[in-house]
Amino acid sequence: MWLKVLYVLLIYQIFRRFLYDDSVLEAERNDTNAKFPISAGIYRRFRRFLYADDDILEDQTSDTDAKFLVGERAEKVYGGKLYLGLRIPDHDTGSRQNIDMVVVTKEKIVVIHVKNFSGHVKIDSDGRWICAGGEKQPKVENHPNPVVEAKRQVEVLESYFEQRGVELPNGYVTYRVVLSNPSCRALPFVDFPPEVVPFDQLITPQPETKGVFTGWNCRIKDAFRGGKKEEQDRINRFNQQLHFVLSTAPMWDRLELEGNKHLLGEFLRFEGKDVLALRQIKRSKVSRLVIQKSSMFGFGCSEFQVLYSARDYRSQGASGSKWKEVTVKSSIEVLFQQQNSIKVRKFKLSSIISMSLTA
Repeated sequence: MWLKVLYVLLIYQIFRRFLYDDSVLEAERNDTNAKFPISAGIYRRFRRFLYADDDILEDQTSDTDAKFLVGERAEKVYGGKLYLGLRIPDHDTGSRQNIDMVVVTKEKIVVIHVKNFSGHVKIDSDGRWICAGGEKQPKVENHPNPVVEAKRQVEVLESYFEQRGVELPNGYVTYRVVLSNPSCRALPFVDFPPEVVPFDQLITPQPETKGVFTGWNCRIKDAFRGGKKEEQDRINRFNQQLHFVLSTAPMWDRLELEGNKHLLGEFLRFEGKDVLALRQIKRSKVSRLVIQKSSMFGFGCSEFQVLYSARDYRSQGASGSKWKEVTVKSSIEVLFQQQNSIKVRKFKLSSIISMSLTA
């Protein structure tokens, strides 16, 4: 009985959204919430039950999009090569350490730890960050000290370079914590640690902020003293080693969705009737896919062109060869497990723009 009632209400809401303008619905909803707060609360709980997964996906794409924003900004403003979504083996714990991004400049390696906190921040005596008043967290939330987390990431990365046979000068790897949410601000009596870069400094960098990434005195020349040409050759070889280690390090796969949304995680497999047509697309052979839609007689999308590029292990990326193409039906789905989640999600090809696979 109740299931039938809920089903009818759901169909009714769908038709209302189709027939009426969003502004009218919003005004009516606000009026209803004021007159009937209890029924409004029941509706919100019912909606949360139906769309919980969508809300979680929205939060996860928002966090990943924040990382892409920070990465693009850091690479553009401060120069250097960006490596995003690293999964560095941590032999102390036997697991992998997630590192949001690493920027390699001519002077330094910078580990950037991105936090999408919102609200006002205060720091307790134990170093924990207490956030309150944000849009997504109206209640008080406690977070581990992100500066301590970033320091640990530096230690793991330095150890990884050593295991890969690259000896780094002392202090060559440093770190910064970037607050990617403009609503995240320190309370008036709180000063962020010097390693923390707020959002406003990221978007409109001050001279001292630019030094966050490129202003350190570098000891690399002291490590490679010799003739001018010999010294430059050693520095070039050293930089090549750095880029080779990072480009071949474990990373998360990337999924680009419609609406300029991104996800980091692990691609598992394809599902659908035409899955055999995609049997050549394996992470050992393919580094990137691009999905193109095609319509039949102008009515909807019935087929998709999947363009894929062969992996070039010499450059650790897409090869310069011509892209290959395969046509599949719209029933194909991508199984993708998002970073820091045990749940496997299914994405229809119609919602995917591209996917990058790591070796």
